[in-house]
Amino acid sequence: MLTQHGPASLRRRLQTEDVFRVWLAAWVGGSVLGPLNGTARELLYKEKVGDPAADYISTATLIALLGLYVSILEQRWPIPTRQTALRIGAAWLVLTILFEFGFGHYVAGKSWPELIQNYNLSKGRVWSLVVLWMGVAPTVIRELRGLR
Repeated sequence: MLTQHGPASLRRRLQTEDVFRVWLAAWVGGSVLGPLNGTARELLYKEKVGDPAADYISTATLIALLGLYVSILEQRWPIPTRQTALRIGAAWLVLTILFEFGFGHYVAGKSWPELIQNYNLSKGRVWSLVVLWMGVAPTVIRELRGLR
């Protein structure tokens, strides 16, 4: 494969890296939505609908909120390439899992098996759908932008 090493190529590469860094920092904003959504679940509807239904509602709500957040980011800082979108998604996925397990274990005091249980779809635990969405949302939203 031939590569270009001219000024235009360097500008594109720098632009791509700048966008990647902005999106990497923007993960923090997305990670704030999770606890806010969980607090809303606990205070507003968990007692009314029960724990399993509340988990489903909050998962759907968080996926929608994250989709909106990613759409706003994509409008402000468009992702230049599919490869960059995939890198952003992979980074967000890893950061989300590290945060979930690190905070859950070391701050919230949950056991490792309890944290892993949150990923068990066969037992109705749908949190893994949020984590999956964190990984694919930048690419999905970027591709949807291209369809408009």
